[in-house]
Amino acid sequence: MKGRLRPLRRIAAGICAPLLVIALAANDAPSPADQFGDLFTAVQEGRVFEDGKTFVDAVPKRAPDAIMADYARTPPKSPVELRAFVLDNFTVPGVNDQPRPPLREHIRTLWPQLARQEATPPPGSSAIALPEPYVVPGGRFREIYYWDSYFTMLGLVADRRDDLVEGMIDDFASLIERFDHIPNGTRTYYLSRSQPPFFALMLDLSKQTDGTVRARRLAALRKEHAWWMAGEDCAKPATPCRRVVRMPDGSVLNRYWDDRDTPRDESFAEDRATAAKATGRPAPEVYRDLRAAAESGWDFSSRWLADPQNLATIRTGEVVPVDLNALMWAMEKRIEKGCRQAGDQPCVRDFSRRAAARKAAVDHYMWRAREQRYADWLLADGKPSSVESSATLFPLFVGMASSQQAGLVAGETRRTLIAGGGLRTTTQRTGQQWDAPNGWAPLQWVAIEGLRRYGQDTAAKDIAARWLGTVNCTYLETGKMLEKYDIEERRAGGGGEYPLQDGFGWTNGVTAAILDRYPALAPGRRCEAALPPPQPNDKAGECGEARNGTG
Repeated sequence: MKGRLRPLRRIAAGICAPLLVIALAANDAPSPADQFGDLFTAVQEGRVFEDGKTFVDAVPKRAPDAIMADYARTPPKSPVELRAFVLDNFTVPGVNDQPRPPLREHIRTLWPQLARQEATPPPGSSAIALPEPYVVPGGRFREIYYWDSYFTMLGLVADRRDDLVEGMIDDFASLIERFDHIPNGTRTYYLSRSQPPFFALMLDLSKQTDGTVRARRLAALRKEHAWWMAGEDCAKPATPCRRVVRMPDGSVLNRYWDDRDTPRDESFAEDRATAAKATGRPAPEVYRDLRAAAESGWDFSSRWLADPQNLATIRTGEVVPVDLNALMWAMEKRIEKGCRQAGDQPCVRDFSRRAAARKAAVDHYMWRAREQRYADWLLADGKPSSVESSATLFPLFVGMASSQQAGLVAGETRRTLIAGGGLRTTTQRTGQQWDAPNGWAPLQWVAIEGLRRYGQDTAAKDIAARWLGTVNCTYLETGKMLEKYDIEERRAGGGGEYPLQDGFGWTNGVTAAILDRYPALAPGRRCEAALPPPQPNDKAGECGEARNGTG
């Protein structure tokens, strides 16, 4: 028996020896941490990717030694540069391992996905029907939204979807005819408020020549203006009425407001929790201010907060916003123009007077020459707000500023509001989504067009290039167009009451419009390093003359 076992032992030994060698070799194989040392540590500790397993499964695009030599020679100076270095040198699973169509092509494929034709809502539904097809933002935003739609339309114009542009304008005219205003969105729980009034500027995008249609739209615009000015007769100094504020000298401006003082239906629990934290204030007052901030579109921002770090100190009704009053001026100028074309001289005189009075009031209360910016006015404090925000660019956007004012705003924008990846919303970091470090598509366009209008072409193109870089890098990584972006780190934005949304109507529209305006800025299929933010001592460009001063 022993004689038979010896050959079997020898055979077994002959089989196991190579396996042992393989096992030893496997144990000696370097792991990603071994191969990439300092780079590996920086990526993992910097949480370049949410899942720590992502980078360790990445495949180097060239020899690891060559990658590490480049890393040692020129170490990335920021998280943005580190991420770009990794994506340039590694194929990362779920990030850059699948080819994506160019950004512009991707946007064109999204319009059919976001287009809707409203059927009659079933009984009990909160939806409000619309007569013509329209485009929604995407994600949780399943209905049309007011100010979003203007920026979406910019992309539809660039992609020659005039059918959708005209249909959406008719949808909004229909809403004004039914409800006297355009609600925040087409849901019954939005009817108590509007949003930044862009209907007048939407009409600028129309190619409609039919006189009857144009007359109907002008009538709708005048009706919308009357809704915003409904408190004019009852407003007194220190006592606003609805959306109308009478300033100390008797001039009339507007604020954001809401007809209800209850928790928002769509944020019921959140609003009740906020009101519970407010000390010394009745809950209905807090609810009204939360709702008014939702009407502003900037929900939420340090612009509306007495304490920027505490949402419970919200005071939207006490703020006279520069962006709203710039848009109201634009509405008045377009009504004046429409009435002149219609031969209605009393209307021309009325709205010419209104626009001139509003501009004078904005210049008096909101223009801060020493600070080289426009500021919101705080009613209770009797002074301008210290919060510096991109709302300062709205008077340039609508053509309300003088050339001198525009030049000063351009310089201050360059010094304080431009980040590596685009235009900052505010300079405050509060955790609210309409504050730093977030950047939003509509504000990029307001800045770009406002600066271009006054001959600040270099500054406009600079913001456009930075923003496109942010959108493209995030698209190449995620395959998505997002609602907002962190323009400091050039990645998905954060903050807010709800998860980050993709789709996304106004980002698609603004990006398409920028690429249409600046085709040479079209990004490639790799993420380029971010442009450095302007230095505080950089000189602003020279003032230019206003172009198309009334839009």
